[in-house]
Amino acid sequence: MKNATLHQLKVFEAVARHSSFTRAAEELFLTQPTVSMQVKQLSKSVGLPLFEQVGKRLYLTGAGKELYTTCQDVFDRLSQFEISVADLKGLKQGVLRLAVVTTAKYVVPRLLGPFCQRYPGIDVSLTVNNHEWVLDSLAENRNDLYILSQPPEDIDVQIHPFLENPLVVLAQHNHPLTQEKNIPLKRIAEEPFIMREPGSGTRKSVQKLFEEHGLQPKVKLDLGSNEAIKQAIAGGLGISVLSLHTLALEGTNSQLSILDVEGFPIERYWYVVHLSGKQLSVIARTFFDYLLNEGKIVAEETAFQGVFSKGKRAED
Repeated sequence: MKNATLHQLKVFEAVARHSSFTRAAEELFLTQPTVSMQVKQLSKSVGLPLFEQVGKRLYLTGAGKELYTTCQDVFDRLSQFEISVADLKGLKQGVLRLAVVTTAKYVVPRLLGPFCQRYPGIDVSLTVNNHEWVLDSLAENRNDLYILSQPPEDIDVQIHPFLENPLVVLAQHNHPLTQEKNIPLKRIAEEPFIMREPGSGTRKSVQKLFEEHGLQPKVKLDLGSNEAIKQAIAGGLGISVLSLHTLALEGTNSQLSILDVEGFPIERYWYVVHLSGKQLSVIARTFFDYLLNEGKIVAEETAFQGVFSKGKRAED
């Protein structure tokens, strides 16, 4: 390994993480032949193949898995070193790696804006994916901090709530139920329902509420995007349950209304999470403290200006 270079390790790590030479090349702004050559040279230095191709899929070999773990350790230590040096200089510089669930994309950018203005030397790597993917990332310690609304029960983590995340029932603005108050949950169960995809935290919360009342929603459509669900509601395909935060940018011409339904809003929170025992970097700790001390204030100052109340559109 004495002939291996840091550049080769970075290329290998990207290929291993993506399980793809093409996607690694795109991330690193290199050509695919260059990436392949770097991995080939690294394999020669190791003395064993690092990948094997099975059909169209790329898999790590035993040596590849060991090297991937080593790379993660090396790059994490180098990152910590860079941050420590910056801290010794009295600076906040480096990269903050965040992984958040899909719905959090309506909240986190609003929180990151003021934070990045305060610390211009900090770059942010923000990954947005569904609940199951974020939990997998958390279990493998791929990022600094994680933001989700349903903390894991089978992973040893530190969990800190920092912002309310209520779930509300949404319907097309001219839906007959918009004029009713305290609508029974049984009546909602009779409506065509648009649901988030399996694995979504929102879906799990909705299913749990219906099951507690011995009800089963009439799921007409599964969609993996909050925006797609809002468009489907506006198109008259049915009703749905989403986080109130998804309405933050609806404005005064919204096609949606919040229904007044018993059992709603479902009270939930946004949590910032990290593995127990994980030593947070200076940057991660700075953002962590920012969320707990200022997150709620910043979010509420920008999030719901113009958002409508139950049974009413924004202009009302």
